[in-house]
Amino acid sequence: MVTTDEIDDSENLFVSLDINGEGRQDGSIKTIIFGGAYLVFYNSKFMTLEPDEIVSTGTPPGIGMKPPLYLNEGDTMPFEIMDLGKQKQNLVSF
Repeated sequence: MVTTDEIDDSENLFVSLDINGEGRQDGSIKTIIFGGAYLVFYNSKFMTLEPDEIVSTGTPPGIGMKPPLYLNEGDTMPFEIMDLGKQKQNLVSF
């Protein structure tokens, strides 16, 4: 989570995602069908958005719909948004 003064252009951030060391996504948030500002506007028509709420935006192209690629227990997924930071998720079943 960052504030607006920490990034120059929130609609032009570079995103990358690997799954088990294989690059699966490498692109700009500009390629998302609906930008963040539009999604906030649209959701605000139906609900009151409170501070600290998260609006899910989807992802840039490259996730793997053709052929379908599914995640499995034990998979690791490092994810990075340029100038904001990195995360790493490990899939577990519960």
